[in-house]
Amino acid sequence: MQQPQPRSTLFDRAAFLVGAASATWLAVLIAIQGFRYPWSVLLFIPVWAIIAYLVLPRLHRMLSDLYVPDYFFGRTRTADGLLGDPVNLAVDGGAAQLDHVMTTGGWHRADEITAASTWRIIVSTLTRTSYPTAPVSPLMLFGRRHDLAYQQEVEGNPKQRHHVRFWHCPPGWLLPGGARTDWLGAATYDTDVGLSLFTLQVTHRIDENTDEERDYLVSGIRAAHPDVGQRVLADFTTGYHARNGGGDRFLTDGDLPILDVSTVSVDGEEAGRPSTPAAGITDARDLARRAPLTIFVAVTCIALSAILELLSVLFNPGVVDTLLDGGEVTRIAYVVVATLSGVLALTQIVLGWAVLRGGRRSRAVLMVVLFLGILVSAWDYIDGSTRLALNGALLSASLMCLALLTLSSESAASWMRAMTDARRATRSA
Repeated sequence: MQQPQPRSTLFDRAAFLVGAASATWLAVLIAIQGFRYPWSVLLFIPVWAIIAYLVLPRLHRMLSDLYVPDYFFGRTRTADGLLGDPVNLAVDGGAAQLDHVMTTGGWHRADEITAASTWRIIVSTLTRTSYPTAPVSPLMLFGRRHDLAYQQEVEGNPKQRHHVRFWHCPPGWLLPGGARTDWLGAATYDTDVGLSLFTLQVTHRIDENTDEERDYLVSGIRAAHPDVGQRVLADFTTGYHARNGGGDRFLTDGDLPILDVSTVSVDGEEAGRPSTPAAGITDARDLARRAPLTIFVAVTCIALSAILELLSVLFNPGVVDTLLDGGEVTRIAYVVVATLSGVLALTQIVLGWAVLRGGRRSRAVLMVVLFLGILVSAWDYIDGSTRLALNGALLSASLMCLALLTLSSESAASWMRAMTDARRATRSA
């Protein structure tokens, strides 16, 4: 069932395409520098990062929209549009009941991918310490990312874990064959960390026997909650072998067990647990814990780019020499230009802060400003007014490209919609 698209979808898709072109342009610019100096081989790292995390994902997203079917056939999709893990589990019941049986059955609710959780992942990986609520990568079903995700670490090892994602089915939606269910899930087991075959990103590798992970979750939940019922849709999909979005091979027999948690009793506190992290932001620490990482990266790049542009105006050697040799009119012109640059830099920083607070209009304005800035930088390189080198101009262009890419990402758009919905719900209440 195709889900209704928000009115901002067309704008987001246009910004997505511009961001993809900008990332490709940036990768080419930096790669060219790699042939100029012996030490420039170090530029392989940023070029790989741009290609793996910015160019290839967007290329896959645009191409997969053309050839990957946009209807349900038992497979999830990655945020890049690639076919992901198989759907191998279903649940009947409410969100609070599902959360209760999972958490009391030994599973931990996975954190969102935010600045705080990303830092914690880095620390836990370097120190080899446990992180039982580590985030999972987003997978898409019904045109949206998962609603709930749970995991179990294996002996405190962050590289190995059981995990499952759940999506709430749209109202009135039927499984192939006419059966009804409230939730669909995809359970897999992470065995190690490696590079994705399709995007070259660092990702978890899954065990190919996804049916074993499905049966492990079902048996564990029913052992902890004997009152949970079960029925099985045999041959829900044709048994097959394939690869997921990371290039990992998997096998499935096509059966779909459906757990019935509707009879599980939940106390009032658990029933009122929020299902989204967007509402109720209180301070900067809470913002770092809840806002997606892409928003923080975008605002940081915007602030650095604004400061860099201001410094280039204030301390440009050519401008300083002109001031020393020029007259009063030159100095007045310099003060005017410096003032305008300072106002522009401050405006971008203020808009960035508004984006952190969930301002959808501020995000749209910033993306337009960034697009114009990238266009001007590209034209300066084309007509030769800016020298192609490892200089401040390239750094500024890089920051603008990264900011546009992160602002136009799906996670940033989803965050803005969630914040807007939360504010509307607060006002209506």
